[in-house]
Amino acid sequence: MAGIRSRFGEGETIVRRDVFRERVWTASPHRVLADDGDRIALGYWPGIVSLAPRTWIASLETGDPALRDRMPADLASGRWRLGRWTWRDTLWTSSQQAGEYFGVGRFFDAEQRLLRWYVNFQRPYRRTEWGIDTFDLLLDLVAEPDLSGYQWKDEDEYRQGRRLGIVGDAEHRAIQEARDQVIALIEERRGPFAETWRIDPRWPLPTLPSDLPEA
Repeated sequence: MAGIRSRFGEGETIVRRDVFRERVWTASPHRVLADDGDRIALGYWPGIVSLAPRTWIASLETGDPALRDRMPADLASGRWRLGRWTWRDTLWTSSQQAGEYFGVGRFFDAEQRLLRWYVNFQRPYRRTEWGIDTFDLLLDLVAEPDLSGYQWKDEDEYRQGRRLGIVGDAEHRAIQEARDQVIALIEERRGPFAETWRIDPRWPLPTLPSDLPEA
């Protein structure tokens, strides 16, 4: 087993996990685009196989919104099982800064044309022997490619998560502060919204380690 690394080299494979109450909710292999020890940028693209809750996978396969609506309850109760999901359609780069309650992603089409910006509000990441662990706190923001407009996403899911105790009071306050921070960064076109990371098309697909714990 490898030790915890203070930074990773460009092109290395790491695993980004969402961990809730010491259980793995998602696990996705990425290639490192950049890592200075504080901000880490990652690349993810079609064909990569990840672990995700089976309810989420079924919601994508069937288009049934009721399945997605079940996920906060599954989280709160601890009743979920992981399945394997192959990413499709879009390329995705993301970056997260140590200590921050959000990560900023960009989605591209097959020709690497920017489709949208996507902000996940999440727990500050911590480094592990596999890569980084965080946890998606249910609230998202989607912005236009030129940052001329944005809209909040999954606010109902976030409120449900608050009622179920998934997002506690302290994290709620941190997210409120992070919301203001993100809007200021968008309006000023700076920080992660000034980044131009690209995925090297010559890289092979990253894969999950065979000995990665799933619980």
